[in-house]
Amino acid sequence: MILYHVSEEPNITKFVPRIPDREDLDKSKRLVWALDEKCLPSFLTPRDCPHVAYYATEKSSEEDIAKFYSSSQRYCVAIESDWYKRMTQTSLYVYQFDSSNFKLQDEVAGYYVSEEIEVPIAVARFDDLFSELFKRNVEVRILDDLWQLGRAVQKSTLAWGLYRMRNARLEIER
Repeated sequence: MILYHVSEEPNITKFVPRIPDREDLDKSKRLVWALDEKCLPSFLTPRDCPHVAYYATEKSSEEDIAKFYSSSQRYCVAIESDWYKRMTQTSLYVYQFDSSNFKLQDEVAGYYVSEEIEVPIAVARFDDLFSELFKRNVEVRILDDLWQLGRAVQKSTLAWGLYRMRNARLEIER
């Protein structure tokens, strides 16, 4: 299995384990993070871009699939409208790893971790992020307010992630 790390940095030659920033993770273990192919679309946005990503699984209800998708795709990434221009101007570098040293950390998010220094086996530059999402059959939504969608998808039977929401605009009053 190939695992991936997405960055705006073009020349990373090795990934050194680091202490996690998240409060819910063990601070005594330094880690390198990677993700699987299935969840790669969740990270094909600029680093600080607030976004909601979700996908259907075998546990997802037909009602939720009908409610949350407007097309035949079963993966969606929604960004704020303020980030559209940055999406068109940002290049991402997708590093590939051999999965030998990695262990699954979170199946829904597609996160894998390693406690070893990891050297990428390849890197690809993505200059057209929307095109990369479309190639992966991802439905893309551009919204003024991510919070309403984020709250709704959290209550659904879909697999979901809310990313960089600290950078999202305040909820729009309706």
